[in-house]
This record gives sequence, structure tokens and C-alpha cells, in this order.
Amino acid sequence: MLTLPDSMRDAFKEPLGPVTTDADELLAAAAETRGERVAADAPVIAVGDVVTYHLREAGRVPDVALIDGKTEREAVDAEIESALAAADDRRVRVENPAASLSAELLAALGEALSAAEPVIIEVTGEEDLAALPAILAAPDGASVVYGQPGEGMVRVAVTPESRAEARALFEALDGDVEAAYEALGRLPDDDR
Repeated sequence: MLTLPDSMRDAFKEPLGPVTTDADELLAAAAETRGERVAADAPVIAVGDVVTYHLREAGRVPDVALIDGKTEREAVDAEIESALAAADDRRVRVENPAASLSAELLAALGEALSAAEPVIIEVTGEEDLAALPAILAAPDGASVVYGQPGEGMVRVAVTPESRAEARALFEALDGDVEAAYEALGRLPDDDR
């Protein structure tokens, strides 16, 4: 549905939020953001196996987790794979090619954000770009956490400002952006 043009690859190298290696510090910041915003029960969305693992180890099951069995294009280690396989969250399987966002992934993400229980979206392919639609679809006060290769975890506090930044990147992807918003279940001017 949407693909990352080569000309934009550099735009995705800069983290969209602060980087940390401390999951407890990240979760404390997420709680602080929730307190500042309307939704006290704002979700935590994890993009990536290692991020999901570290949040779970720190005692916070992400409301939505997107995993693909890889980190930096290599298989995750056995400890992470086994811990995530043992999680009893509801699971949804989707296909999503590298450097893209499929309609299937977008629809699953939109649905998972409205689920009452935690959902793990298992991606065959790659989930790297999923932070963008997660920021667009999550309510104010939510936190989207993804891995920054070689550095740690990035936490994006979902605010009108971070949503505008994600929207600019999302809309610069190649493909049918309007249909992508529809698959996600969110219109570009749908402020949450």
C-alpha cells in the first residue's frame, strides 16, 4: 500500500523522540505523559521484538506490540523469541514487506488499538515503519516505543505535535495515502 522511497531513507535515521536504554526510565516518562494528557489509560505501543521484550521484562505489557522475529535484520536471540512466544496475548498475523506498510498491517494496528486486551501483531516481513501509523492512530497521551539501531529505545509521546511530524513522514511515502488512512481507520484530520 505504501512504500519508503529511497530519497526518504535518511529522514528515518533521526529518532522521533528521546532515546534510552533504561526501560524503567522510559515507562516513568510514559506515565508522566499520560498524566499530562486527557487519557489516563492511554496505551503503550511497542514496535519491535527487543523493545517489546524489554517493556515486558520491566513489568509493562504493551497494549499493542508489533514483532517480526528480527532485530536489525537478524533473528532475535532465543531468550527473546521464547519469552515473546510464551506471552498469552491475543495474536494477529499479517504480512508486510520490508520498507512498506501493507493494508493488512494498518487494519490490524487500527483494530488492536481499540481492543480491550493486549494484542501482539506478528508480522511476516518487517514492522520497521509501523511507528508512523501507530503515532497517527493512538490517542493523545499514548506512547509509541520503537528501537533505534545500535542506540536503544525511542519513546514518542503522542501529542498533536508528534502526530503532525508523523503525518508529514507518512504522507511522503509512495502509494495511496488516502487508502492507507482508511485501512488504519483514521482520517488525516481526525484529531484525537
